[in-house]
Amino acid sequence: MSKRQQFSPATASDAASTATADERNKSRRTPTTALSLDHDILCMIFAFLDMFELVRCSLVCKTWNAVIESLSLREYHCRKLMGSSEFPKKPLRLIFAEVAMEQHRLALQDGSFHVDQWKGHSTTVAQCRMKMGTVATGVGDKVIRLWSVNRYKCIEEYSIPAMFPLVDFDFDESKIVGLIGSRLCIWRRNGKRSIFSSSEGAVVKASCMRYFDPEAMVGYDDGAVRVFDMYSRSCSKIMRMHSAPVTCICVSEDQLILSGSTSGSIAVSDPYSAKPVATLRSSDSRGVRTLCLNPSSQLVFAGSAVGYTYCWDLRTRRQLWGNRVSPNVIYSVQHMHGDRSTLAVGGIDGILRFVNQNDGSIVSSCIMEDKLISSSSGSFQRRKGRRLPEDTYPNIDIIPTSARPSITCLAVGMKKVVTTHNTSDIRLWKFT
Repeated sequence: MSKRQQFSPATASDAASTATADERNKSRRTPTTALSLDHDILCMIFAFLDMFELVRCSLVCKTWNAVIESLSLREYHCRKLMGSSEFPKKPLRLIFAEVAMEQHRLALQDGSFHVDQWKGHSTTVAQCRMKMGTVATGVGDKVIRLWSVNRYKCIEEYSIPAMFPLVDFDFDESKIVGLIGSRLCIWRRNGKRSIFSSSEGAVVKASCMRYFDPEAMVGYDDGAVRVFDMYSRSCSKIMRMHSAPVTCICVSEDQLILSGSTSGSIAVSDPYSAKPVATLRSSDSRGVRTLCLNPSSQLVFAGSAVGYTYCWDLRTRRQLWGNRVSPNVIYSVQHMHGDRSTLAVGGIDGILRFVNQNDGSIVSSCIMEDKLISSSSGSFQRRKGRRLPEDTYPNIDIIPTSARPSITCLAVGMKKVVTTHNTSDIRLWKFT
């Protein structure tokens, strides 16, 4: 049997996916190289992969990237996907990004999907974050856990001090930053932990936090956002942004701070100014519950307490659209970094919706069915997913609540969405 006959597209794809995941999880701890495979064998494997898988493999290490660069496979895939015999003049990386985003959009809006569910915490979990193939979960019990999205295994765990509740958190490659009570806690991913507080805001309830190294922005019930320097461990700025409690915060790449409130308005502040530089207003007087900013398009998205999603252009401060996508509270709106097409929306009705970022229309609504596809003993259960008809919104009560537990938080990755539901379970929605 020849070497080429020993491989198949499925085994090649699985090998590439396993290698990329394993190398990414190991790279932070020990400086390793990719699998030591012969150049000809690598070429043989890569020949079975589509362009999207080749892009993933090219990011594993310099060796794999060099092999892929030496092949003409990517040019072939580009011509095939773009329906042209001429190779486009755009840089390859830009073409890859455009194709990847288009595949991501099509998968979320029209692709088939399944849902993997596993028990992540002993009692409940209400918040999740996802970065570089790692998911962080917390708020509910006394731990923050980091998970591998490929194996559903807890790779790191951080304990919360017994006397404080975890309110919010964020993480990066080196640390986890958590808001515990009205204090900030830093867990170094080498095991060290430090807690610090400031007399500023100590007696006022903190409600939300965002971390943008080296600062953490904390929203309080007195309508102020306090900025803490993580290295000096002091409050460096106090910005009076609302007359009502702050409910959510997001930060732009140039460090503009946006905060929503129970009054329904969104304040935009420059960290070098003590006062808001702009106010984005909605028609919802019951409050903004969640907020996110798309840095690639400068669009701001918000979810309200009565089921509306809104969009503003941060450059013009003008509202572009507002649409009621749910009859109840929207708890979370998110999109994948760099994606200008699709916004994921989750809330109290438990339906995962995808909304067009440009006009606010619902492009798809998803739930998890009870039908079990497969089960891994003690690890996770895989269940079938189902897309709902377009006219589901007015008749949502016909869907049993067991099929749609409230989505308290969601995080979006390439062709996947992680959700928490204020239960002990974590769900990963995988789209193809």
